[in-house]
Amino acid sequence: MTGPVITISGPHGTGKSTYARALAEALGLRYVYAGELFRDLARERGMSLEEFSRIAANAPAIDTLIDERTKAEAKQGRVVIDAQLSAWMVKDLADVKVLIVASDEERFRRIAEREGISVQEAEKQTIAREEIQKQRYKKYYGIDVNDLSIYDLKIDTGRYPLEKAKSVVIESVRQFLKERESNAQRHEIG
Repeated sequence: MTGPVITISGPHGTGKSTYARALAEALGLRYVYAGELFRDLARERGMSLEEFSRIAANAPAIDTLIDERTKAEAKQGRVVIDAQLSAWMVKDLADVKVLIVASDEERFRRIAEREGISVQEAEKQTIAREEIQKQRYKKYYGIDVNDLSIYDLKIDTGRYPLEKAKSVVIESVRQFLKERESNAQRHEIG
C-alpha cells in the first residue's frame, strides 16, 4: 500500500463530505464517497434515502457491494474514504480514523438547508434514517454505532465557522500522521 488511508465517519449533517474533500485536497489524496453509491442506487430506483434505507435493511447485498468497493479503495492507498462505516470496513488498513460530530440542532439545520426542507422535516427524516441504519449495522455487522472507541480523532465541526473547522480537521490529521510516523521510526530504531 502506498500513502495514507484516512477514514472520515460521522452522523448525517456533520459535514463529513465537506471535510473529507478538503482533507483529500490539502494532502493530495484521492477522495472516495461510499455514500454516493448508496444514493445512486436509491435514485435509480426512484426512491428517497429513507425508503431505500428500509429496503437495504433487508437486503445485505447492497451493503456488501458498498463494503467491497470501500475496502478495494483502501487497499490502493493514498485516499480519504468518506463513509458511515469506513472505520470499521477498512479497519487496520486505515492510518487514521476520524469521527466528525456536531450537535443535533446543527445537523438538522444543515440537512434542511441542503435538502431545501424544514428543520422539523429534516429532523424527522434523519432520525428515522439513522434508526434504520443503526439496526442494520447491528444486524449485519454487529457494530454498535454508539461505540466510538474505534476512532483515533473526534472533531466537533459545530464549534467553528466552516473554514476554521476545515483547518482544525486538516491540522489534526496532519499532526496525528506525523506522530504515528515518528512512533513507527522509533520502534524501527529500537
